[in-house]
Amino acid sequence: MRTGGAAAGLGGRGREQSRPERRHAANMAADMTTGGPRRRLVHLDLKGAPPRAAYLAEVLPLLRALGASGLLLEYEDTFPYAGPLGPLRAPHAYSPGEVRAVLSQARAQGLEVVPLVQTFGHMEFVLKHKEFAHLREVKVFPNALNPHKEESLALVKAMIDQVMALHKDLKWFHIGCDEVYYLGEGEESKQWLQQQDNTPEKLCLSHIKAVASCVASSYPSVTPIVWDDMLRGISEETLAESGVPQLVQPMIWDYAADLDVEGKVHLIEKYRRCGFSKVWFASAFKGATGVNQSLTLIGHHLKNHLQWLKVASNSPTDVLEGIALTGWQRYDHFSVLCELLPVAIPSLAVCLQALENGGYSEKTKENVEKLLGMSNLETETFMSTSLGTFPGSDILTLVTQVSFYLKSSVDELLERNSLLSKWNAVVQDLQAAMQQVFHDCTVEEWMEENVHPSLQKLQQVVDDLDKAIKAQN
Repeated sequence: MRTGGAAAGLGGRGREQSRPERRHAANMAADMTTGGPRRRLVHLDLKGAPPRAAYLAEVLPLLRALGASGLLLEYEDTFPYAGPLGPLRAPHAYSPGEVRAVLSQARAQGLEVVPLVQTFGHMEFVLKHKEFAHLREVKVFPNALNPHKEESLALVKAMIDQVMALHKDLKWFHIGCDEVYYLGEGEESKQWLQQQDNTPEKLCLSHIKAVASCVASSYPSVTPIVWDDMLRGISEETLAESGVPQLVQPMIWDYAADLDVEGKVHLIEKYRRCGFSKVWFASAFKGATGVNQSLTLIGHHLKNHLQWLKVASNSPTDVLEGIALTGWQRYDHFSVLCELLPVAIPSLAVCLQALENGGYSEKTKENVEKLLGMSNLETETFMSTSLGTFPGSDILTLVTQVSFYLKSSVDELLERNSLLSKWNAVVQDLQAAMQQVFHDCTVEEWMEENVHPSLQKLQQVVDDLDKAIKAQN
């Protein structure tokens, strides 16, 4: 899920499917209202730049107005884990009270919440800690969990239980399971794979089944969701025999602007034949076009959503449970920040409205502009003047200014002292705006990546020029 297009999962390609026959127009909308999927979850990736709870309270009514029906909350280290799981909790983690407040505000807006807890791959936020390092699949890599140890399943269950305890009346719970790198390369896995008929695919499915079974036994009314990339290449026979299709709903993710519609239709049909009752789609409104992207390429994300609408319109009416609009904040736990949430709200607005209206017309564009308080919203180019009235719009305006002009103006060094004063003022304004939404650690990290190197270069040049002038005098 951290890359722009579809990722290859385990195993080889499933058997080729015949071209899907054209379906009658009446059957072309899968779980649709006016053209788009009825359940539209906005994914909040909280492992980087987690917004303050007060900012989330401001944003939730806007998300609802734009057409969101729910939230996919990926807490990672911002969840208030306690007891033996206390080390997982970041210094800026939300308090239990803040989580309850956000969930209450979501409920008040009619937004359904689906929590996401990684339980297999992308476990860096857990396995980086010395208390849990012994549960790594490969000793030197903290990303994948060792599926052979009973303690691994106990850890995952404890995490799920703590998150469940703060979330009431859930229908779905996302257990992650994407990009399980190095699976099968640990010493215990190598021994297991030497036994007859054992394969990496079966190892993957056995862990997914174990986690999903834990959810089913403790929370029988909750359906687990999994990212689908590890399932895509597994044969229909192996998937069907695993028992996994009866336990989970796969979330098919692809963030490409040129998403292969026919390929996705084939994949959905394959999953149906294996026994999966429903599938989810996952698009992206940000965080999929560059690891350190600072401004959002709205046009890319709009095209991605229009392609998903085509997939939905060519799929059976009863197959689609909903779509999650992902908004990645880091490609993984140790990666740098990509676009901040306030910067990407215009992209999210465009994508949600496209899904709600079954396309993106001039009328839809006008509605987006009205809801955001923006004029002449551009989708194919970055906006050099990005004014708006939505929560965090000042951050978008100032980040745009930094992205467009800071590096170039420093390189040109038009006027040394006035240039430094100008940029120091802009940076102070941006820091003040960001501190209203983000914790100091996020502000400092973003500044360190996007601002400080250029300003330090400028300060050094100014200092050198002042020394040279003084020496001449």
